[in-house]
Amino acid sequence: MDQQSTDTAVDQYVAKAKRISQNILDRSTIHLVPRWGAFVGLLMIFSLRIYFVQGYFIIAYGLGIYLLNNFIAFLTPLDLPGDEDDDGLGLPTSEKEGREYRPFARRLPEFKFWLSCMKGSCVAFVMTFIPIFDVPVFWPILLMYFILLFFFTMKRQIMHMYKHKYVPISWGKAKVKGAGQERFGGGMKGARRAD
Repeated sequence: MDQQSTDTAVDQYVAKAKRISQNILDRSTIHLVPRWGAFVGLLMIFSLRIYFVQGYFIIAYGLGIYLLNNFIAFLTPLDLPGDEDDDGLGLPTSEKEGREYRPFARRLPEFKFWLSCMKGSCVAFVMTFIPIFDVPVFWPILLMYFILLFFFTMKRQIMHMYKHKYVPISWGKAKVKGAGQERFGGGMKGARRAD
């Protein structure tokens, strides 16, 4: 009986912690620069930890691969043209299809990209305090391999973007004049009261 009451108390604390963390995440969605600033800060602390300890290079390499995979998913459209299971939906292939406005839908949205990068960095940082993960490796080989992997992966991604004519970056794109404004006195603003 006492064990059951302890289990329910633990479940209540876990549920409360999940609600609080979800509330914090929900409120942070609109704060783009502070979120990414926190990620860069965490990455710098992780890098300093690796530098001062002079170990855990395999953890740093694994984190780099994880972040690279997330970045590629962030740059890739949701409906990837040329997939084996292509259902006809995708990016426009002719000028007529291209006239219709379709926003760029990412495979991994920005917030989920940030969240997964933060989680991965936190896990990697915690792993640097566990001695079993300090595998002795020759770090210049890992660094050279990661640079080559990054180069070839990004080259393939850029060629895919060029082939299918999409740009995943929205900064500096032309915007429609007057978009998001009411026209012709629509809405409640221009409505007359009927008494």
